[in-house]
Amino acid sequence: MHARSALFDLYGDHLRDRDGWAPIAGIVRLLGAVDVAPPAVRTAVSRMVREGWLEPVERQGQRGYAATPRARARRAEAHARIYRTRDESWDGCWHVVVVDHASERARRGRVAAALSYLGYARMAPDTWIAPRENAELAGTLAAEGLPARAFSARYAAEGAELAESLWDLQGLAAAYREFVAQARTVQADRPADRGPEAAFAARTLLVHEWRKFLFRDPGLPAQVLPADWPGHEAAVLFDTTASALLPLAREFVDSCLAPDPKPRS
Repeated sequence: MHARSALFDLYGDHLRDRDGWAPIAGIVRLLGAVDVAPPAVRTAVSRMVREGWLEPVERQGQRGYAATPRARARRAEAHARIYRTRDESWDGCWHVVVVDHASERARRGRVAAALSYLGYARMAPDTWIAPRENAELAGTLAAEGLPARAFSARYAAEGAELAESLWDLQGLAAAYREFVAQARTVQADRPADRGPEAAFAARTLLVHEWRKFLFRDPGLPAQVLPADWPGHEAAVLFDTTASALLPLAREFVDSCLAPDPKPRS
């Protein structure tokens, strides 16, 4: 697990209910449980500060880092997708976005990566489509200074055919089946029986693997997916396994984030 990814997971999974702040010493201890070395943690923290995801904040004599408003917005959106808390009903309309062409290749690459993360697939060089509008779309395009025109439209043919042509559903299904196998291995290993740290490590790795689907799964409605879609089983298995590990994982987080008895002056 890369240190930067582990930090995103930590702030999204555990620190969102703790005001989005943690002392650096606690962050180092927590990520040490998933074999991220202290120098890698500190380097990743510095990088995330430069990128605008974290900001240094001292509390009660302890140096720490808090999630920025930008990070909180991304975290809330990602949390809804990870834990499927949003209403996934679908009215049969697709959200089509035509973005003004960017002359710089690097800029086009950033836009493509951002729109893919938000669940959009490329239909043409500057035309993107998703099963529903993403609330982050306007801010994402504004950050790149790119105007766009958006439409809500119905597809004249079968929605399943459109989905299969734009997204790699076979590859995504294979990834879901692999996740199911990994999650069942976690259940069989019974990490909760080994205590809070083991439960935290197991849950962190589980969430980390599940979070990868944020970059691959656009949240397509059931109406356009195969009847035997493995994503449904994977989601249920993730929810039950992660929930079972959560109490002990929180216990370990609490112990690592407890104030130092002798905070630095």
